[in-house]
Amino acid sequence: MDRYHWWQKGIIYQIYPRSYQDSNGDGIGDLPGIARRLDYVKSLNVDAIWLSPIYPSPMHDFGYDVASYTDIHPIFGTMADFNHLLHEVHQRDLKLILDFVPNHTSDEHPWFIESRSSRNNPKRDWYIWRDPAPDGGPPNNWLSFFGGPAWTFDEISGQYYLHQFDTHQPELNYRQPEVMPAMLNNMRFWLDKGVDGFRVDVIWLMMKDEQFRDEPPNPAYEDVSMWPHLQLEHIYTQDVPGVHDLIRQMRAVLDEYDERVMVGEIYLTTKKQVNYYGEKLDECHLPYNFQLILTPWQARRVQETVENYEAMLPERAWPNWVLGNHDQHRVATRIGPAQARIANMLLLTLRGVPTVYYGEEIGMEDVPIPSELVQDPPAVNQPERADEVGRDPERTPMQWNDSPNAGFAPGGVTPWLPVAKDYAARNVAGQAQDPTSMLGLFRALTSLRRTEPALSVGDYASVDSGADEVFAYLRIAPEADRFLIVINFGGRTHTLDLNQVASRAEISIATGMERAGEVDLSRLALGSNEGLVLRLLE
Repeated sequence: MDRYHWWQKGIIYQIYPRSYQDSNGDGIGDLPGIARRLDYVKSLNVDAIWLSPIYPSPMHDFGYDVASYTDIHPIFGTMADFNHLLHEVHQRDLKLILDFVPNHTSDEHPWFIESRSSRNNPKRDWYIWRDPAPDGGPPNNWLSFFGGPAWTFDEISGQYYLHQFDTHQPELNYRQPEVMPAMLNNMRFWLDKGVDGFRVDVIWLMMKDEQFRDEPPNPAYEDVSMWPHLQLEHIYTQDVPGVHDLIRQMRAVLDEYDERVMVGEIYLTTKKQVNYYGEKLDECHLPYNFQLILTPWQARRVQETVENYEAMLPERAWPNWVLGNHDQHRVATRIGPAQARIANMLLLTLRGVPTVYYGEEIGMEDVPIPSELVQDPPAVNQPERADEVGRDPERTPMQWNDSPNAGFAPGGVTPWLPVAKDYAARNVAGQAQDPTSMLGLFRALTSLRRTEPALSVGDYASVDSGADEVFAYLRIAPEADRFLIVINFGGRTHTLDLNQVASRAEISIATGMERAGEVDLSRLALGSNEGLVLRLLE
């Protein structure tokens, strides 16, 4: 175990700061609130906390429009609050990972204010400016993820600037030689403080086509009701040559420090995504693997996804898995509460680093947001598609107990987003008293993973279960107990013959939590929506 880095053995827990714990009664979560909850985080047996952005920002995209990379937004607290949080995190032998947003800034960042001031300003080409097309429209057909063109016209200078997200998020020009050194210095600011790494936002978008060519139509876009961004094949704005050189420079900065980690957000096919480890494993330590979110929730499809990913990994590259995040509907909403239990078992027993989104450990679900309370830019910009593109439902306040506002904020305060209606029944305090709850299952899984080398760093091998609804696999490490994980993706019971693996096993954890003892693997009974972690005996 000692030959593995902390991030290889560990579990990452993502906190959306606005929604974790409000400490001052303004309805918005903050850094002192997170510090208050660190003992709870520690009790989950996770190893690192990833914080979504906490930088100064006008909040047009809730922190992903950064106005300063080296300070704290007052709604989250002060730099002293951050320093205290970092100290308390490290006191508990946890790590702290910050979100880092290098693709774009806020239009209120000093760099952009200068860039926008005139065409002759020294920082003009720190951003991507283009003359209008001959008809006066945008320079090309590039689209924003948030709806509409990826270009906004600036009346003062008579040019368009590029933004693939909100209009208030102008994109930096990494072909300008001064931009990357400035951004690397921003990274060093936090690394010098002792931050343990970065999750890097939209890292695969940082470089754009130098010729600004129109992107071709997507032949798979057949229905106008589909997400408009899918109209084009984004070959000139995503995964563009040159981006890997930028990432290697970022990685080199982290390598100047001990045991720091870089996680990259990359929504690409597995074949392309694994390239972001780097040919010499000198890019992202962990290019985020979102396949458990994107793959249809069927046993054979998930098994194929796992096997393909394992086969495509570069030699010595370390895998990772993600079940949910601040941009994706919650897993319990996507696949249902019963399957959410087996999904957590899958996430925490596959080979590689799991990332857990806050609230998934208690089975939180999406919260319907009334139209008058919608805040997320894609949903505001496209109200007719709010249910499809809006991300507010998965960002609602953490459900701590059955007191008003679920313990997130004092009673009488209006939280920034509404609390789930089921909070009195689904919360940390209630589940902590019930060993069969989702929280009880989650803690049992993370505790076992922490103590068993086979589950934390062992090899993976799939097993033929003989049933289309059942995914089975082994986790094996030298001189350690072997484990067989058997997961039923369906609503039917099965009797399985897994005698080819071993004749007997002992149930370590069952998703139903009521099963224990020894089982005969030649006739293993598996209930509907049930998952088992089995310690092999022979």
